[in-house]
Amino acid sequence: MTESKQSHTAIIQRSLARRYRAEKRFRAYGLMAITFGLLCVALLFTDIISKGYKAFLQTSIQLDITYDADVLGISDLNNKQQVALADFQGLVKKSLQARFPDVTGRKEKRDLVSLVSSGAGYDLRDRLIANPQLLGSTETLWLSADDDIDTYYKSMGDESGAFIGRTSEMRQGWIETLKQAGDIKLGLNRVFFTHGDSREPEQAGIWGAAMGSLFTLIITLSLSFPIGVAAAVYLEEFAPRNRWTDLIEVNINNLAAVPSIIFGLLGLAIFINFFHVPRSVPLVGGLVLTLMTLPTIIISSRAAIKAVPPSIREAAIGVGASPMQVVLHHVLPLAMPGMLTGAIIGMAQALGETAPLLMIGMVAFIVDIPGGFTEPATVLPVQIFLWADSPERAFVEKTSAAIMVLLAFLIMMNTLAVVLRKRLERRW
Repeated sequence: MTESKQSHTAIIQRSLARRYRAEKRFRAYGLMAITFGLLCVALLFTDIISKGYKAFLQTSIQLDITYDADVLGISDLNNKQQVALADFQGLVKKSLQARFPDVTGRKEKRDLVSLVSSGAGYDLRDRLIANPQLLGSTETLWLSADDDIDTYYKSMGDESGAFIGRTSEMRQGWIETLKQAGDIKLGLNRVFFTHGDSREPEQAGIWGAAMGSLFTLIITLSLSFPIGVAAAVYLEEFAPRNRWTDLIEVNINNLAAVPSIIFGLLGLAIFINFFHVPRSVPLVGGLVLTLMTLPTIIISSRAAIKAVPPSIREAAIGVGASPMQVVLHHVLPLAMPGMLTGAIIGMAQALGETAPLLMIGMVAFIVDIPGGFTEPATVLPVQIFLWADSPERAFVEKTSAAIMVLLAFLIMMNTLAVVLRKRLERRW
């Protein structure tokens, strides 16, 4: 009997040892998976940041600009036609030629003028219109450099060597001269945050796409949140339990898994082709994203309503509250933190969507900043798509910088959802 007990004990100990070893292996596998995932995320962020941080800087060249009326061809600043036809780029050309008087050939002069961005003339025009007293005077300004010069100057000193690209040896010599004189520098790229899209990389910004995203999300939130909450309340509190209700629930769950491009096709067929809503406007973009985010908000809202203990409803009914009063005065306030969390996550999902917006024409090249819900606009994910498809090397860093901005917004929205859930939720 004693030997039998000892053998049973040994079997149990061996079984427990195998179980403990299996548990340790499982924990090790889990830790390895988490570590691998974190390394992939760190690699992704490192790659994006290393490529995009330079987009927040802009190369500028210092020049003495003389607002010469003869060069401009302006006799009256109040004459809008004269101002529109004035040769403001000629002021830049004259200043550069005065800075480098040894340049005489026609091709060399063209290369010299190309040191400065082609948009510098528009900046000078706006400055002169805002300050008419500058006509005939001279002032020292920092003007944005051309994208090739900007790329070359930013890459100077890199371990892999400066990126020459289309920067000839003569232009490199001019840059070196400006550098030694302190007339070229890197500064904050305000244009990136204040301008819309442009075919010239040094003039392109994300403000137009950011405003388009804002207007689109306002439409999406204004429609999807009240409709989603109302649908969730009806299904959980008032809808009868029958096959039709079950069919509706199954379809809502299925819609949450439908590819987003299908909603784009639906918006193209209904809102644009049938209702003739204009293309490329935040209104139709918001309507399409509303259809896409509704299932997410309905499912999360229903989960929040189910989390409210039945005793709350029973106590409210016990003191004489009507079913509507039970929902409005007791259930909804307690379920609102979960509903808000679901809505914020849905908005974050909508902010990062590209495919449905491509189908409704929000991929158009739009320079102007949208001022309303019915004006042509694009959104940040589509702007990233457009820049990533551009052949200009300077758009590579613009693309990565725009991704950094989009990721920052997504992280903020998800962080807000977590904070709201932690601060407002109640434990029963």
